[in-house]
Amino acid sequence: MWERSTIHRFLRWLFSARTLRRGLIALAWIVSLIALYYGVADWRGRRAWNEYRQNYEAHVAPLELQAYIPKPVPDSGNFASTPFVQSWMKHGTDYDTNFLFDHDAYRQADKMIDGPPKRPPGQKYEKHFENLVAWQEAFAAVRSHAEKPQDGFWSDKLDLASRAQAAPAVLDGLKDDEAVLDELRVASARPNARYPLVYDMENPCGILIPHLAVIKQTCQRLKVEACAELAAGQNENALDDVKLMLYLADTVKTEPFLISYLVRNACVQIAIQPIWEGLAEHRWTDAQLQQLQVRLEPYDFLADMQWSLNTERTEGVLTVDSLRKKGLTLLLDNSSPYLNEQVLNWLGRIVPSGWYDLEKLHYCLRFDDEFRGSVDKAARRVFPRQIAANASVSETMTNETWDAIIHHELFANMLLPGLAESPTLAARAQTATDQAAIACALERYRLANGQFPENLQALVPRFAARLPNDVITGEPLKYRRADDGRFVLYSVGWNEKDDGGVPGETQFDKTQGDWVWEYPMEN
Repeated sequence: MWERSTIHRFLRWLFSARTLRRGLIALAWIVSLIALYYGVADWRGRRAWNEYRQNYEAHVAPLELQAYIPKPVPDSGNFASTPFVQSWMKHGTDYDTNFLFDHDAYRQADKMIDGPPKRPPGQKYEKHFENLVAWQEAFAAVRSHAEKPQDGFWSDKLDLASRAQAAPAVLDGLKDDEAVLDELRVASARPNARYPLVYDMENPCGILIPHLAVIKQTCQRLKVEACAELAAGQNENALDDVKLMLYLADTVKTEPFLISYLVRNACVQIAIQPIWEGLAEHRWTDAQLQQLQVRLEPYDFLADMQWSLNTERTEGVLTVDSLRKKGLTLLLDNSSPYLNEQVLNWLGRIVPSGWYDLEKLHYCLRFDDEFRGSVDKAARRVFPRQIAANASVSETMTNETWDAIIHHELFANMLLPGLAESPTLAARAQTATDQAAIACALERYRLANGQFPENLQALVPRFAARLPNDVITGEPLKYRRADDGRFVLYSVGWNEKDDGGVPGETQFDKTQGDWVWEYPMEN
């Protein structure tokens, strides 16, 4: 216990002019050092980011979202201005955007159908016809208000006779959608599509895109309908449905979102199923095949992917800017139990603004590393080994949250992992579309000559103006005519190895086998 005199001496020293002066000097030094640190951090981050941005915009593409937003189009020529399409964009608790497609017979039947039995490990992929018998049984269950069977509806009756017998019931089950699908068919004569999205320049993550799910759902319905129409001999109706699917896919081509690009890819591949079925059973006429070629040949998913990645980079940069302005609450998740909205917003306000600039810089640098040398859009090539090498480098980057914060790679770790599969998905879509276009040309050759050609070069120029190369190798796609009158057309696939036209366990296997276009023995 201090004596009273000692306490008095301490208080006199603490509040003496000399001590206060020294304290103020120390405080001034601390404030100055903090201000100096903030000034240097802000200058360093701003300088590094501006250098990168100026170089990127001068040689690659803009980093402003405004540059990627599709231009407005007149309602008279805008597919998206039609009443049913407009309903996709409405929001609010008093309006169910997808009411029709959530309550029609197709949706109820779809929930009752299970996929094919799981193949044993090692069994090679085989493409099948749409399971119309299962759809017939599911629609019958919907009409009778029956419960879904324990194992769901599935049938191994994929022969033409069984599918043709089931087709009328399937087409009848799809009548719920007939009026709106007819509206879409009429609207597809319009030359443009610009959906009324609200482009939030300050928060691109908050832009609502409800139409994408409806577009894909519509294509899935049209696929089932087109396959049923082919089985029923209604080729022209099936062709109209295929063209509508391709049109719907292309309505989102100019949207500045990678997800729009991926949905478009998926919808085009959905449309290829009835094209394949019509070719497998020689349903298409020469005139119909020419129409399909005209629609398929211009697709360039590799160039479109590059454009989509440019917009994705821009949106990532804008996301960092949005967090700087509005707070870090976007980072909240269940894995951070000790952080709350107030803490994150406080941290967001006290960190130097230069840190945000460094986050944008490292996000873009990691973006460059992720996709460097992976695609050559001019040559229409994808390079799996380079993509694997890039991925291995990315895996060595810091993934710990605090390490990422220290190295200014937090947002790179958050935003980039979901983009890594883009080149693979682009290669799959391009391969499927190229193969479909070549298969149409091969069928036209068969119709004219009674058999398929000995080699693909025989298709040029009468049946195809040009032959697309394999996006994996840059060489012509592999082709051979089989003794049974069929043919095999294939890409060497992601393993970059010619496996003789033998597929892997999936259609576009990433580890083994070729990416194959062929028809079943029952054709």
